[in-house]
Amino acid sequence: MKVLSLFFFLATIIATCQGASHHPNPSFDCLSWRLAVETNNKRGWSVVPQACVSYVGHYMLGRQYRKDVQAVADLAYNFAKTVPLPRDLRPNVWILDVGDTVLSNLPYYAQPDVAFGGTPFNLTKFAIWEQKGISPAVPGILDLYKKLQSLRFKIVFISGRSESLREVTTKNLKNLGFTTWEKLILKQTSDAGTSSQIYKEKKRNELLAQPQRYRIVGNVGDQWSDLVGENVGLRTFKVPNPMYYIS
Repeated sequence: MKVLSLFFFLATIIATCQGASHHPNPSFDCLSWRLAVETNNKRGWSVVPQACVSYVGHYMLGRQYRKDVQAVADLAYNFAKTVPLPRDLRPNVWILDVGDTVLSNLPYYAQPDVAFGGTPFNLTKFAIWEQKGISPAVPGILDLYKKLQSLRFKIVFISGRSESLREVTTKNLKNLGFTTWEKLILKQTSDAGTSSQIYKEKKRNELLAQPQRYRIVGNVGDQWSDLVGENVGLRTFKVPNPMYYIS
C-alpha cells in the first residue's frame, strides 16, 4: 500500500510540474467536454477523445482531481450532519459505490496502453488488475467514511464488481481502513447483462425490502448510473471520473 501512496505523491508532483490542467486544445475544448461528462449531458461515450487523453491524465494525476473529490466529500458530510438520528427503528443508510468511488483504479488507467480511458476497455486486462486487490483509496473518501460512521450511518457498498471478487475486495477495503460495513453487495451471475443503472436500482429496492427497514439517506458514486432511478436517497453526490462511462 505504501508503494501506491508513493505513486499518487509522485504523480501529483509530475502533473503539477507539467502544468496539470492547463493544456488548451484549439480544435477541441477538453474542459467543456469534461463538464459535459460530469453533468451527464454527454452520455453513451466509450473512449476519451484522443485530443483529451493528455488533459484527462493531467487532471486525474494532478491536484485538481484531489481537490474536487474532497469538495464532494465535504458537501456530503455537511449534509450528513443535518440528518437527525432516526426516532423509529429504521437504520439510516449511506450507500457508497466501490470502483473509483472508494477504491481507485487510477494506477490501472494510468498505464500507457490504457491511456486514461483513451483506448477501448479491455475486460480481461481489467479483471487481472481487480484480482490483485491493491487499489489505493480515492482521496478524501476514507475520511468521509469514518465521519459517516461517527454519525451512526450504516454503510452499504453496492458495487458492479463480481461476487467472485468478494474476498479480494474485502481484504483491499480493510487494508485501507474501511474496516466495517453493514453490507457489501456485489454482482451475482443472475445480474449478468443488466445495465448498471437497473442493477443498482434493483439492489437498492431489495435493500429497502429487507426486515431491517433501512432508510437510504445519502449515496455517493462516480457514475450517474449509481445515482439515478428509484430510491437513490435524500441526496446524491457524484465523485468526478472522466476516464469512462457506465450506463
